[in-house]
Amino acid sequence: MAFLSELGYIGLFLSAFLAATILPLSSEIVLTTLLLSGLSPNNLVFVATIGNVLGSLTNYGLGYWASINLIKKWLKMSEAEFEKAEQRFSKYGVFLLLFSWVPIIGDPLTVVAGVLRIRLLWFVLLVTLGKFLRYTFVAYISLNIAN
Repeated sequence: MAFLSELGYIGLFLSAFLAATILPLSSEIVLTTLLLSGLSPNNLVFVATIGNVLGSLTNYGLGYWASINLIKKWLKMSEAEFEKAEQRFSKYGVFLLLFSWVPIIGDPLTVVAGVLRIRLLWFVLLVTLGKFLRYTFVAYISLNIAN
């Protein structure tokens, strides 16, 4: 994480992008480090949000174009878990994508959205809103605890 923090905005973008995939990274650590170093909170939240949304779009694309068996293997999901995810979308609708930032469930949500061919406009709007609010909250807490 220190290496990514040293890269400034580019490091934050990379960590946010990769954190939206199945890689176990925490972009919040990089964001907090850069906030405390004095970089613009608005610019940092913007860069983190864009990177994370683009990572989620990558997951959506994988879900859209990859075979369901490959996706289940990639996400380490059983048939029952996959069906449960589909049922959640059926029950709660696309608004589940507001929670795409939540650890463990967020990445599979974005992949399943691709599998289910959720309209891309709704996907981008809801995922962006959820991730923006999360990074804004992290920035607010980081700056207020530090001061």
